Amino acid sequence: MTSHPSLVDEALAGSVRALAKLITMVENEMPGATETLQQLYPKTGQAFILGITGPPGSGKSTLTDKITKELRKKDFTVGIVAVDPTSPFTGGALLGDRLRMQDITSDEGVFVRSMATRGTLGGLAKATADTIKILDAFGKDFILVETVGVGQDEVDIVKTADSTLLISVPGLGDEIQALKAGIMEIGDIFVVNKADREGADRLVTELSLMLDLSPARGPWRPPIIKTIATLGEGVPELAEKILEHRKFLQEGDGLLKKRNERAREEIINLIEQEISKYIHKMLKYDVTFYEVIEQVVARKRDPYSYARKITEPFAKYYQIYKVDKGKS
Repeated sequence: MTSHPSLVDEALAGSVRALAKLITMVENEMPGATETLQQLYPKTGQAFILGITGPPGSGKSTLTDKITKELRKKDFTVGIVAVDPTSPFTGGALLGDRLRMQDITSDEGVFVRSMATRGTLGGLAKATADTIKILDAFGKDFILVETVGVGQDEVDIVKTADSTLLISVPGLGDEIQALKAGIMEIGDIFVVNKADREGADRLVTELSLMLDLSPARGPWRPPIIKTIATLGEGVPELAEKILEHRKFLQEGDGLLKKRNERAREEIINLIEQEISKYIHKMLKYDVTFYEVIEQVVARKRDPYSYARKITEPFAKYYQIYKVDKGKS
């Protein structure tokens, strides 16, 4: 593979091939990946990130395809990150989302990247956030992130996206049950897809009632849009609502607040990952670790005190930091 500095230059000059290689480098955590992201970071922050989520079978891929076409009609460039689930048995993934978007893959203004979750929970892959940064630096106006089918607690997309589309469909049984808890609170726009099915109007009414009862709502009232994605019906109206929410966030302080929170989460996650790396390396070469495991299993030692002992250097640093900060 070409060295990463030249890949960055090629990607920024418009090379789709270099862009794909950079994403592969980051996704596989290859040497030079972190340095590449550091180099690209100053060029990020321009794209608007749209999260598209909902239960399996709700038509996320088809809607992603149709929304992309609407944005392209308005001359926006689009990057798509489509996340597919990984098999718990083989570790493989079909990456079938790309097959459903064949119409737009030939469009020079669109870049589609499929990636597997690789066991990560929350509806996203581990490398999703970094891939978004690469597409952002590449100059995409919109980045659409399609999650795997989510459950009630898989709401990571709200930490990643500027605006979140929550899709539901009638006929899945207890539709609202699938949207309770944290899921209902992440949607900026609600979509009732496959609206030609029986029960679509009832689902719209139920969603509207749940939004009325939500105590956490601010000045933006999430609209509920009915679509039939396979026919393109309702998609132009949906695209307008997406642009309307983008304008709403940009004109107020909503976008800045979301990105501040995202930066906070990212910094904390990166620190945790770095600390975790060092601890794993330390335990890998600590010959006494296996003795500790045997002692813990035999109930001669508890795991809590050992964990405290291993993390003691960080605890000491924290105490020193508190003292120094108190003096200042």
